[in-house]
Amino acid sequence: MLDFVIILLFILAAAGLGFDSVELLPQSVQDQASNLEALRLVTAVFGAIIGFAVGLMVQVTYRRFQAQVRKMPIEVLLTRAVGLVLGLLIANLMLAPIFLIPLPLDFGFIKPLAGILGSVMFAFLGISLADTHGRTFLRLINPNSIESILVAEGTLKPASSKVLDTSCIIDGRIEELLNTGFVEGQILVSQFVLQELQQLADAANDQKRIRGRRGLEILNRMQQAYPDRLVIHPADYEDVNTVDAKLVRFAQEINGTLVTNDYNLSKVANLQKVPVLNVNDLAQAVRPIYLPGDSIELKILKEGKEPSQGVGYLDDGTMVVVEEGVSHLGGELRVIVTSALQTSAGRMIFARPQASVAA
Repeated sequence: MLDFVIILLFILAAAGLGFDSVELLPQSVQDQASNLEALRLVTAVFGAIIGFAVGLMVQVTYRRFQAQVRKMPIEVLLTRAVGLVLGLLIANLMLAPIFLIPLPLDFGFIKPLAGILGSVMFAFLGISLADTHGRTFLRLINPNSIESILVAEGTLKPASSKVLDTSCIIDGRIEELLNTGFVEGQILVSQFVLQELQQLADAANDQKRIRGRRGLEILNRMQQAYPDRLVIHPADYEDVNTVDAKLVRFAQEINGTLVTNDYNLSKVANLQKVPVLNVNDLAQAVRPIYLPGDSIELKILKEGKEPSQGVGYLDDGTMVVVEEGVSHLGGELRVIVTSALQTSAGRMIFARPQASVAA
């Protein structure tokens, strides 16, 4: 709508100038015109065409400027704005004596020309100084905050806000990550995610109802434990149908990080340049790595494929095949890792009882 208004204003302004420009022609030329009104219409149409072209250029320039401003960090935007205001203020103070100098009428154009040039020069000077000394200006705003000084110096980058999706909340591991302190920044739960949890909790299907209620209970515990960090954000997008698309758009608008355990959502967000923290990837990354020679305390739960083999499982679900372990079925023993195998179904570890290795 704004693009249309910009172009329309330029068309109307140029058409008006073209219509009235006939009056600027010499009287002898006007007298030669057989139909002065038709001439006005022709010049108005040509003016409208030129106005459309200029308006289109202004609209494209405005959109590029808007995109740059959106990508600009808030501290840079703030310091540049202050530098621009200070530059214009100094320009007006320094140029005021020039306007008091009496000049002949023939040289009257010098005053407005000096005012325009001085304002432009000092405005750019103010922005340039803000880019150079903006960090010092941020210190003046909040000199008592060590964090703000480190951010101003570029030593510390502020933690981005984390946007939680429905599956991540229901999964519950985000609560443990918060408790351990590995997740920094503000935790945002959008209104449409909360509505989806409520719909699941009210569903007729038992599994969906259990999942929805679990998610709401986890959110309540997190809000009680971290009332200052967890925020229910009212953002919603009526023109977007799916919750996943709304989450990606919301994270884009606030420059936040999307936290999820949904593989497909992670890929879609990555394609749209949205930072993603996948809880499943984190769990995979922190799984303990056992090398040959490492010892494990393991409970043998069942028999293996071979007659002498016993099978147990680590806390993360990794299967451990123990040679000569069938005799310890139902009991616990210490085993020594002999090898590991990565398969399409997951990771397998092969081991032997510590007693047999020592022997």
